[in-house]
This record gives sequence, C-alpha cells and structure tokens, in this order.
Amino acid sequence: MTTSHPGQPDPDRKARLNRADRRRERIREQVQQARHGRRVVPTWLMTVILALILAGWLYLIITK
Repeated sequence: MTTSHPGQPDPDRKARLNRADRRRERIREQVQQARHGRRVVPTWLMTVILALILAGWLYLIITK
C-alpha cells in the first residue's frame, strides 16, 4: 500500500504544489505581457478589419 506515516511528508502533495506554483507563475507572466500591450496587430487595424467584415456581411444580406 502507499499510505504515508503521520509526520512524514507526502511526495505527491509536494509535486502537486510545485506544479500549481509553476502554473500560477506562468499565468502571472501572461497577464504581465498582456498588460504591457505586446500586440502583433494594432488595435485600429483589427477594428478596420472587423468593420469591413460587418459591412460585407450587411451588403450580402441587403442585396439578396
């Protein structure tokens, strides 16, 4: 059986905590990158592309 004795640390628990800590750190890094605005495509360009798509969609609906 894999029961641990009282007073002895559980190695699986330590591994889970380390994994959770690494995940939290990775999420913190991603949030920091998002806050600094490291975007590949500028926001104004994404807005123009969305407007063109919506205009084309409306054109197709109106002309049919």
